[in-house]
Amino acid sequence: MTELILLRHGETDWNRELRFQGHVDVGLNAIGLEQARRLADRLAREQAHALYASDLLRARQTAEPAARQLGLGPLTDAALREQSFGLVDGMRVDDIKAQHPQAWEGWLRFKEDFCMPEGETTRQFHARVMDAVRRIVAAHAGQRLVVVTHGGVLDMIYRTARSLGLNGPRQSDIPNAGFNRVRVHEGGIDILAWADVQHLADLPPQPVYDQKKLLATESSPSAV
Repeated sequence: MTELILLRHGETDWNRELRFQGHVDVGLNAIGLEQARRLADRLAREQAHALYASDLLRARQTAEPAARQLGLGPLTDAALREQSFGLVDGMRVDDIKAQHPQAWEGWLRFKEDFCMPEGETTRQFHARVMDAVRRIVAAHAGQRLVVVTHGGVLDMIYRTARSLGLNGPRQSDIPNAGFNRVRVHEGGIDILAWADVQHLADLPPQPVYDQKKLLATESSPSAV
């Protein structure tokens, strides 16, 4: 069995604005940099054999303090990137509604074969993420690894572990700089810890993109 410590990148200004960040190379804000420092402190009690990170800046900046703490050189991997949202990458929700109303309506259905214009379907995204997980685990069988990635990537791993399928809104909390631990084996993925934010307790409340709440709001008669 191989153990993965899964970390979502720290906060960005675009998280605060609830933008679709996707593949846009956004850096951490001041809170995000502090979150990354605290993640590194949290990892001081851990031993790890390797550290992988998405090649996007917000993940690399989050990984750097952890890598120093663990004495590891971070290995960047583009397959650990967030889902591509194509033409709406970098856009706010209200702007997407105004400029791409049909795409927004499709997004709210949360179907596995839907994609934003020129983007990546959830099915394609899931295949990319799980291929990366299997490849990384195969290269480090029986070891403990740290993986710094994105909210959508963690959602794909959580859905796989819980056998939730790919349709429907996100079912788990995935906070910025949250600490998650899973065990990968031939039979699947066991979740040992999820969405642990003890190390962030006194920082400002996080911005939350809640797909279930969004769906309920958009579907209510008062929202029409």
